[in-house]
Amino acid sequence: MSTDMHRVGIMDDPTFERITRRHLGLHPSPAATPIAPAEIRALRESAQMSQAAFARYLNLTTGYISQLERGTKQPKGPALALLNAMRRKGVDIIL
Repeated sequence: MSTDMHRVGIMDDPTFERITRRHLGLHPSPAATPIAPAEIRALRESAQMSQAAFARYLNLTTGYISQLERGTKQPKGPALALLNAMRRKGVDIIL
């Protein structure tokens, strides 16, 4: 649809380029940045939360948060996106 809008002149070049890059993944998303276990723990501690409370706010299990903080698992998908958003904007975004 955006290709057609661009072709007929409804959409300008910069807007089309931005949409195309985002949808084709030509630039890595900031949400895809890996996060270290120590950083996850630091985020949780800066919010003064237990692992159980942190997990509840993120809609995750306490065991999963524990595994992330120990480094036995790496966050993926929505969990990684939320943790990166918290890293960039602060823990208040989940409160």
